[in-house]
Amino acid sequence: MAMKDYSDEFKADAVALYESTPGATYKDIAADLGINRATLRE
Repeated sequence: MAMKDYSDEFKADAVALYESTPGATYKDIAADLGINRATLRE
């Protein structure tokens, strides 16, 4: 499977969502965004 390129805006929004959600896990946020947990972690 090819790696996807995400826009800088998407990346910033994903990080902001993670940081602003108390008790959030990478798994929860990644599932909400429809991306792989490892992608979010990086």
